[in-house]
Amino acid sequence: MKRILAVLLALALVFSLAACGEKKEAEPANEPEKQEEPPIDKSTVPYNDIADEMTADNGVYPIAFVTDVGQLKDHSFNEGIWNGVKKYAFENDIAYKYYQPANGDQATDEDRFAAMKSAVEGGAEIVVCAGFMAGAAIEQAASTYPDTKWVYVDGNAFDGMNNTVGINFKEEQCGYLAGYACVKDGFTKLGFAGGGGGTTPACCRYGYGFVQGANDAAKELGVQVDMNYSWLYGSTFGPSPELEAMLNSWYENGTEVIFPCGGAMYLSAFSAAAANDAWALGVDSDQASDSDTVLISALKAVDAASYWILGEYFGGTWDSVGGQTVNLGIQDNATGLPTNESSWRFSKFTVEEYEKLVADLKSGALTIDGATLLNDEVAGVDFSNVNVNIVK
Repeated sequence: MKRILAVLLALALVFSLAACGEKKEAEPANEPEKQEEPPIDKSTVPYNDIADEMTADNGVYPIAFVTDVGQLKDHSFNEGIWNGVKKYAFENDIAYKYYQPANGDQATDEDRFAAMKSAVEGGAEIVVCAGFMAGAAIEQAASTYPDTKWVYVDGNAFDGMNNTVGINFKEEQCGYLAGYACVKDGFTKLGFAGGGGGTTPACCRYGYGFVQGANDAAKELGVQVDMNYSWLYGSTFGPSPELEAMLNSWYENGTEVIFPCGGAMYLSAFSAAAANDAWALGVDSDQASDSDTVLISALKAVDAASYWILGEYFGGTWDSVGGQTVNLGIQDNATGLPTNESSWRFSKFTVEEYEKLVADLKSGALTIDGATLLNDEVAGVDFSNVNVNIVK
C-alpha cells in the first residue's frame, strides 16, 4: 500500500511539474521593442535601382522627359538624360514620366509635338526634351503651352521665350581628349563614324575635336596618323547592316580604333570591333560595361545637366536661367573621360597624364577649336600629322 501510494505521489508530482511547465510556456514572452529602420539616403541610390515606370495616385506627373530617336534605355544619350531626370524626381518625391515620339527613328516634328502635348496633358510643369532634331517641336510646344517650362538638351533657347532653356556641351573637348589619348597610347590608324548625316552640331563637334586631339598627340610623338572620317549610315542614329559592313572593312584594312558618335550607332561599331579583335570608343555615357571592346568613352554629363535644371525650376531659380542657353564643358566637369579602373583600358597613356591635360584645358594653357564643321568641312582643315580620309 505504501508502495502504491509512493508511485501515485510520484506520478502526481510529474503531472504537477508538467502542468507548471505548460502554464509557464503559456505566459507571453517579453519581446524587445522594434527598432525603426533608418530612412534611405535617396542620393546614394544607383540609377538602375530607380524605376523607369511609376504610377502617380492622382495621375499627375509634374516632371516629364521626351526622348530623342531610339530607345529610352540606349546606354547613351537618352538614358543619360533620363537618369538625371528620374534621380532628381526620386530624391524629391515628385512624380515623373517619359514619353517617346511615335514612329521611332522616322519620327516627324508632328510626332514629337504630340509626345510633348501628352506630357502637358499628363500634368507636366517642366518637360526635358532630348536631341537636336526636337527643335521645331519644342518651339511650337513652348509657344502653345507658355506656362510649362521646356528644356532643350543639345539645342538653344528660343528668342523671347523665357519658358525655355537650352543646354549644350563642348563636345569638342571630350572628343579631343579621346583622340589625344588614343594616339598617346600608340594607335595611329583611327576611324570616326558620325550620326545625323553630318548636320548635327554635337556630333560634328565630337568629330572635329577627335581629329584635333589625335593631331596634337601625333605632333608631340613625331608620328603620322591615318583617319577614316564618315557621315554615312548615321542619319537615323541607329545601328545598321550597312554601317557595320563599312566599319568591318575599316578594321580589316588596318583601322585600330573607331569612334562611333550618334545614338545607338555604337552597337554596329562594338559588333565590328569584336569580330576583328579591335577597339571602339564609347560616347556620351560610360559604355565600358557594354563591351570589352570599349577602350574609353568620351563623356558629356547629360545626367548631371538634367538633374541641375530640374533643381533650378523646383528650387525657385528658373528666372535666372529662363530664356538662356548654357554651354557646359570641362570647367563645369561636364566633359571628359572616365578614369575609374574598369573603364580606363589604355596600356601606355596614364590617368596622371590625362589629368595634366585637363588642368591645361581648365587653365587656358590648352585651347581647342570649338567650331561646328558640318558634313565634310573637316577636310578643309590643314592637319600637320593626321591624314583625314573622307569616306562618302
